[in-house]
Amino acid sequence: MGKVEGGMKCVKYLLFLFNFIFWVMGSLVLAVGLWLRLDPNTKSLLENGGPDTFFIGVYILIAAGGLVMLVGFFGCCGAVRESQCLLGLFFACLLVIFGAEVAAGVFGFLNKDEIIKEIKNFYDKSAGNNGNNATVKSYHDVLNCCGSTSLCPDVVSNQTCHAAIEEFFNTKLFIVGYVGIGIAGVMIIGMIFSMVLCCAIRNSREVI
Repeated sequence: MGKVEGGMKCVKYLLFLFNFIFWVMGSLVLAVGLWLRLDPNTKSLLENGGPDTFFIGVYILIAAGGLVMLVGFFGCCGAVRESQCLLGLFFACLLVIFGAEVAAGVFGFLNKDEIIKEIKNFYDKSAGNNGNNATVKSYHDVLNCCGSTSLCPDVVSNQTCHAAIEEFFNTKLFIVGYVGIGIAGVMIIGMIFSMVLCCAIRNSREVI
């Protein structure tokens, strides 16, 4: 079995290092996704019949983060063993995750206004049906806002709930967008490294 030499050996070790970093980044993406999904403030605002649209991008991040960790392991094994099969699998998985991360990022940016509009409508509907219910109280307490003095006499705030909702969820959706697109950019480097090393392994074996 031919082994890569010279400059390609550097590519091999760079790919191994990249995959270790990649695995760590996957852990971070998974952690961010779980934080966005399990954040008690967000849960309290969207539970009890709230729109699920916000969580679609979050679910994509969670799935992609878990896959990134698994793929990082495949990439490390492929680089160390100089296995074309593992490197090919690594490249294919990266391509799939790349698409998922871009989808999460684009979803976060393009649907931001629509998602926020749905949440505002949900708040208005809840406030209109019963201004004293637990859902409306959660918005007032978590966002420190007030729809009207009759709805929240105990909340001291000059900020309307529509403005507070927009500020709160804008921040969350930008996190989804930036994390998704940022990780997708890093994946391009990994795909390039894996293709170069895979070609070098094939050429070294053809020479022998």
